[in-house]
Amino acid sequence: MIAVPTYPPHRNRPDRRLQAIADDAQATLVLTTQTLLDEQQQRLNHTPQLQNLQWLATDQLVSTTTTAWHAPDIDGNTLAFLQYTSGSTGTPKGVMVSHRNLLHNAAYMSAVWPMDSDSRMVSWLPIFHDMGLIYGVLQPLYRGIPCYLMAPAAFIQKPWRWLQAISHYRATHSGAPNFAYDLCVDKISPSQRASLDLSAWRMSLNGAEPVRASTFERFAEAFKSCGLAPTTVCQGYGLAEATLVIGGAEKSHLPVFYRIDSNALAQHRVVPAPDTDAKSQRFVGCGKPAADAQVLIVNPETLTVCASTEVGEIWLHSPSVAHGYWQRPVETAETFHARLADRPKAGPFLRTGDLGFVRADGELFVTGRLKDVIIIRGSNHYPQDIELTVEQSHPALRASGCAAFSLEIDGEEQLVVVQEVERIALKKLNLAEVFSAIRLAVASQHELQIHTLWLIKPATLPKTSSGKVQRRACRASFLNDTLSRIAAWSQAETSASQSPAPIAVTTPEAIQIEAWLLDTVARRLKLSAAAIDVHEPLARYGLDSMQAVSLTGELAEWLGRSVSPTLIYDYPSIQALALFVAGTAPATSERHSPPVADADQRIALIGLGCRFPGASDPKALLQLLSTGRSAIGEIPPERWDVAAFYDPAPNVPGKMNNRWGGFLTQITDFDPLFFGISPLEAKSMDPQQRLLLEVAWEALGGVYRHQHR
Repeated sequence: MIAVPTYPPHRNRPDRRLQAIADDAQATLVLTTQTLLDEQQQRLNHTPQLQNLQWLATDQLVSTTTTAWHAPDIDGNTLAFLQYTSGSTGTPKGVMVSHRNLLHNAAYMSAVWPMDSDSRMVSWLPIFHDMGLIYGVLQPLYRGIPCYLMAPAAFIQKPWRWLQAISHYRATHSGAPNFAYDLCVDKISPSQRASLDLSAWRMSLNGAEPVRASTFERFAEAFKSCGLAPTTVCQGYGLAEATLVIGGAEKSHLPVFYRIDSNALAQHRVVPAPDTDAKSQRFVGCGKPAADAQVLIVNPETLTVCASTEVGEIWLHSPSVAHGYWQRPVETAETFHARLADRPKAGPFLRTGDLGFVRADGELFVTGRLKDVIIIRGSNHYPQDIELTVEQSHPALRASGCAAFSLEIDGEEQLVVVQEVERIALKKLNLAEVFSAIRLAVASQHELQIHTLWLIKPATLPKTSSGKVQRRACRASFLNDTLSRIAAWSQAETSASQSPAPIAVTTPEAIQIEAWLLDTVARRLKLSAAAIDVHEPLARYGLDSMQAVSLTGELAEWLGRSVSPTLIYDYPSIQALALFVAGTAPATSERHSPPVADADQRIALIGLGCRFPGASDPKALLQLLSTGRSAIGEIPPERWDVAAFYDPAPNVPGKMNNRWGGFLTQITDFDPLFFGISPLEAKSMDPQQRLLLEVAWEALGGVYRHQHR
């Protein structure tokens, strides 16, 4: 049996990646908790294939089963688990991590980030992520120290909780991606800082995404008064293919910053620059690799070792390098068995896909990525997945005409999308509809928020002669503003000064909550309040999962009571969320609760909606029946060509001997965006599903109108 750590199925939405992982790993058994098992039906409605697996709640196992356990026959080469990288949705790759890999990496981490009998770990990192599992859980087990775990959503909702736990438990070790340290600086108030004692915190790993020197400085300065030592935060570099860590800055050492000339760096050269040079970049040192590991800087085109003053791809030969990708021999050979062109007997080496250099003193620096992987808030996103989602979000968009890449904007990695428009759609292009469909699709399928979105003319996206998208060339053209732009949408350019949108009248408290949510979401997404419809899912406007959880934290503080961090997943629109929160809010002198009905009172709300040939609503149906008028007529020409299929003789293959029938009208008038559905998805829906949505809405609307007469 081989373990495969992963996250639970999402509620109320499909999860293609989880299904792809289960299929690739050929999973047969799901180990979970009783709480998640109780929610199995709700979580698997959109991923029904997982229902065929055997599910087992590990917290409900009876103690008698322990007597049947026996130690497995394993050695260092036995696989410990498959670590699926947070990459491609369609083809996730499982890294085969062995017990020897884990022990070697744990020994290296113990050397650079030592722990003793007084050490304690606090971690909120997801345990299905390599950093959360290996550093946050397995390393404390390896060293025999206590570990206190926190749900990731609890941190995102209120970042103060992380540092509060470190202060309360006198934790010595912790870790997080770069964005988390910035979040603490931005979100933790002075009064909250005053309550923190971080003097016991000796080491905190900063990794899983590109790190910034300014983050180290801001965090150290912000929490200096709390007893935080300037040597606490340590840079770490690694990847799942190398188990976890390749290089780590040693504990108790100050961060190593190195400033490089930007123009030279663009030519893959390392030229030191003074601190006063405006055209330069600062990089943070990653320490030195393990003594028995070999790191080379290699020219990715010639496959030869670079000079000491050159930037190249980072290659690694180490006992921490995993065995390869599960059941993917071609990809394994390309990534894990690389050889130098002039020294074929050396290695084999792991190709990391990252660019960097090693300074004369042995310090490793990472400067960028050779691969097109987009890393935002510690999660990897493959651009081809995002591009496919964008292309399929609206029929006006051209297939194979999209480029997705990231840019550093205001100190954060942000997503930029450039998409070609179909030539036939140019004259009647509904920009608002297209922009909305793209942002909703990307937010719902990838939990990402687009920062800037450009629509460009057809056949103008930079491509190779074989038709492959040149993302780097597109990125350069975007920065130089040389693309054939038709229209653009950007968070930064969206005004927030317009008047607020009308608020749906519900209850006095719901109105207040709705107004607060509308204002907060508008500010967070840099949109005007008038541009937000309180009935629409917030994902339509680009609110990603992290922002959704953070929003519930702000809402909890405003209300003065706890709010579930996952509430927006169940109530995805502003109005739905406001109504739910108002319905459970305690009455105060300032807020009025709606009257509570008697517990024994039975209420039935009855609505009626229908679609029949010749009758588009109940009133028309009643009139049709009372007048005795027939709704049968000749087949409308817009349905199909009757002459092509009609034959008066019966039983002719492929023909029909009837020219009459009952038909519904206006079946093409379905408004997908009204129901939170992308136009492309609506196009592939069964027409009966579209009719059901429309008729159900009309029936419920009839109840509302009757109730408010």
